[in-house]
Amino acid sequence: MTSGNKSWLEDAPENFILLGISDRPSLELPLFVTLLVSYILDLFGNISIILVSQLDVQLQSPMYIFLSHLSFLDLCYTTTTVPQILFNTGSSTKTISYGGCTAQYALFHWLGCTECIVLAAMALDRYVAICEPLRYAIIMHHSLCHGLVAVSWISGFGNSLVQVVLTVQLPLCGHHVLNNFFCEVPAIIKLSCADTTVNDATLAVLVGLFSLIPLALILLSYVFIACTVLRIQSSKGRSKAFGTCSSHLIVVSLFYLPGVYVYVQPPSSHSQDQSKFISLFYSIVTPTLNPFIYTLRNKDVKGALRRLLDSIWRICR
Repeated sequence: MTSGNKSWLEDAPENFILLGISDRPSLELPLFVTLLVSYILDLFGNISIILVSQLDVQLQSPMYIFLSHLSFLDLCYTTTTVPQILFNTGSSTKTISYGGCTAQYALFHWLGCTECIVLAAMALDRYVAICEPLRYAIIMHHSLCHGLVAVSWISGFGNSLVQVVLTVQLPLCGHHVLNNFFCEVPAIIKLSCADTTVNDATLAVLVGLFSLIPLALILLSYVFIACTVLRIQSSKGRSKAFGTCSSHLIVVSLFYLPGVYVYVQPPSSHSQDQSKFISLFYSIVTPTLNPFIYTLRNKDVKGALRRLLDSIWRICR
């Protein structure tokens, strides 16, 4: 994985150049404005979900434990990338230091893997709530929920650590121009001048382990949920049951579909131009939409937000 007499540290560039859309300068201002607005909405939406989940006594069920962690993940996810993209888009120097780049893709993979498992835990919660309603409080106790969250964070960290250890050893042979908006492992692998078979294979295996297996568990949960819901005699009952799951299904689709496309295929097999825009979607657009998807389709969350705003208004008067 390394070649020549230089060590990988000596071979590493001082900075990377992130091309973004520098080849389309007329799009830089619209992109800057869009990202800035999206990031502000992301901060507002996810912080609001975290606050109401922690402060409102009516939102203390396991579902909202997972939802608050999902919002925290989305908040960190966008903060890892968006400020850097905004800075580069608004300036003529579109660089990031080698250390900053490494930290960025390490955090990005940690958070992304963690979110995959949190989404699977949320599917388990919905499965138990609909298929085993009488045993819900016994099965989904708070200790189990916090344990699942801890496993998610630890698994994500392990995945990220393996990827970072393998990726930093790749010789770049002076290459330092990344055709991307931010640093992520497939873009670095594509930049290497050495044989990346081990990196490609490891990335595929870890994506399969930490992304596709949780996705399979999510889909399996919803097969059982659908079978249970279809046995409900009341159309109102079926509608309510499907309504409690629809937000989660939308979030899973928005997160998984673009992410799987980028990470399941070997980095060398698809266009980097195409990949960078897909990465922009699932790293920024999806986390921004998530809190609004859950808020608009959840009466409990909307009620909690109204109570929070009323409390803030009374304090400010």
